[in-house]
Amino acid sequence: MFFFLIFVINILILTTSSSSSDLRPGFYSNTCPNAEIIVRDVMKKALIREPRSVASIMRFQFHDCFVNGCDASMLLDDTPSMLGEKLALSNINSLRSFEVVDEVKEALEKACPGVVSCADIIIMASRDAVALTGGPDWEVRLGRLDSLTASQDNSSNIMPSPRSNATTLINLFQKYNLSVKDLVALSGSHSIGKGRCFSIMFRLYNQSGSGKPDPAIDPAFRNELNKLCPLDVDQNVTGNLDSTPVIFDNQYFKDLVAGRGFLNSDQTLYTFPQTREFVSFYSRDQTEFFKAFVEGMLKMGDLQSDQPGEVRRNCRVANPRPAHFFSEHKMQNP
Repeated sequence: MFFFLIFVINILILTTSSSSSDLRPGFYSNTCPNAEIIVRDVMKKALIREPRSVASIMRFQFHDCFVNGCDASMLLDDTPSMLGEKLALSNINSLRSFEVVDEVKEALEKACPGVVSCADIIIMASRDAVALTGGPDWEVRLGRLDSLTASQDNSSNIMPSPRSNATTLINLFQKYNLSVKDLVALSGSHSIGKGRCFSIMFRLYNQSGSGKPDPAIDPAFRNELNKLCPLDVDQNVTGNLDSTPVIFDNQYFKDLVAGRGFLNSDQTLYTFPQTREFVSFYSRDQTEFFKAFVEGMLKMGDLQSDQPGEVRRNCRVANPRPAHFFSEHKMQNP
């Protein structure tokens, strides 16, 4: 009975709520002082093993924080009673490298069991992905809790499509108090990584139902894309999101100015007047892009849910709940 009560007390302690006011640098300085070092070490190994994986992890912060706050809901696997976010429209066949987060969590659990949340792992690993590929480094605010559940519908309804235009993106970001400047700077996350042919087939062959390619694409670049993604292509074939896909720099914006944006949701930032000025500015000044990107990542990282949370032991699965334990205990002791 004593150990059962301790189990319940621990669950109740962990199942609390968090807000952006709870977040602070050095949150784990006493409870897990090497947490950030451990995360970066795993990310370094992942970068060596497969450079694309760190770009994938960096974008986890976007897909997590926009859907009910930064709570690692996107990491939960489906269960018989819950459809998670991994198969949401914007995530299926797109989000990848979940195993890197598993590796980070395993290393942290060995060092500090039950201390570091999966939501904070996403924030730290996203920062490290940028820093390790040549981008800015910054001090992250930590102290998030992990969600107890996930919602495929919420993710599908919230996250933008690669077909999105600038107006759609501006409206989405405004819902989270993120400015046009934040939108353009954070779109610079596409400075590293790859995108699928699936995401651009309409741009190449049927933009806006016209049966023609997007006129904003530079003709020479369109020829490259036609070779990469012919009509009969396996649409999971990937192309570089910018011309320096393993280096975090401002080449992404230079490519947009030149009509060489891979995704419609990228190129629209240069064709739309309200966002064009920022694209042009960042194409000329990498330092200002880095500064704005960090500001945007910090603001996005402050998005929080008011729902109960916990520190998961396994990022893919919510911790066992007391109700389950009661049920099992009753069955074992009729």
